[in-house]
Amino acid sequence: MSSQSRERNWSPGGLGFYLSRILSLLLLLVTSTPSPKACLVSNSVNGSSINCHPPAEPPRHLPADTVYLVVEFYNLTQLPADTLQGASSLQELHLSNNRLANLSAEFLLPVPRLEVLDLTHNALSRLPPGLFQASSALHTLVLKDNHLEILKASWLSGLKALAFLDLSGNCLRTLPPGLLANLTALQTLDLSENLLEVLPSNLLRGPVQLERLHLDSNRLKVLGDDLLAPQPGLRYLFLQKNSLVAVAAGAFQGLRELDMLDLSDNILTSVPTGLWAALGQPARAMKEGFDISGNPWVCDRNLDDLYRWLLANNDTMFSRKDTLCAGPEALRGRALLEGGWLPVR
Repeated sequence: MSSQSRERNWSPGGLGFYLSRILSLLLLLVTSTPSPKACLVSNSVNGSSINCHPPAEPPRHLPADTVYLVVEFYNLTQLPADTLQGASSLQELHLSNNRLANLSAEFLLPVPRLEVLDLTHNALSRLPPGLFQASSALHTLVLKDNHLEILKASWLSGLKALAFLDLSGNCLRTLPPGLLANLTALQTLDLSENLLEVLPSNLLRGPVQLERLHLDSNRLKVLGDDLLAPQPGLRYLFLQKNSLVAVAAGAFQGLRELDMLDLSDNILTSVPTGLWAALGQPARAMKEGFDISGNPWVCDRNLDDLYRWLLANNDTMFSRKDTLCAGPEALRGRALLEGGWLPVR
């Protein structure tokens, strides 16, 4: 082939030119498509983000500028103590849906800037003392769906900035006094779906900014006068699906900011006069509403105070059709708000 023919074949519009472009595009696709065994890595001015899910192989060494790391849905049972070595800029660490049963006390030492730690759905039965000794920046700690049966206040020491603590879905039967004493920045505490029957009266005396408290799906039987008193700024209180048979008259005293209360699906037949004085109208309407359904209410004179409060606050009431009289027999199945069983003065 003459030089003139070759030049024409590889010039724009020639067959060779198009073949070359196709090969280049194929090469680009091959080199730019991540291998199924490689984690997804993205870079920004803030640092590197690494996202690993099977079948990708988790990295053995992290780039020094790693700020975000996800290693989820593996069958990891343990992590070497030096896993995070050299990644001192790490801010978020997600290790959910593994089988981690133990963590080294030194595991978080290399990452003092860590703000979010998610250990959801692992097999942790305890936390090593000193795990959070260098975690003064940690803002969010999620230990949901593990095997924790006990907690010690010393396990949480060092968490000066912690605002969100999720301990739901564990096997906790009791909590030690002073557990939260040093968590003065705590805003959300989730203890739902455990086996708690009794709470220490001073449980909430440490946090001074608590806004959300989840105690639902436990085995609590009594709500006393003093548990909630240290938290006047509480806005959301979830107590549904317990075994509550009694709520003290002063249990909600001082909760002037409460916007949501859920007492549904307990064993309450009556409540004391004065319980509702601090809540709802005329003091302050709850913005998100309340739910007292699914309780075996006995509709007699002992519910006089509750009935009148319901009349004043029925516009923020959930599950009205499921808030029913369980007794006396003549009133069984009647809605509390249907009226006719108590005179209105």
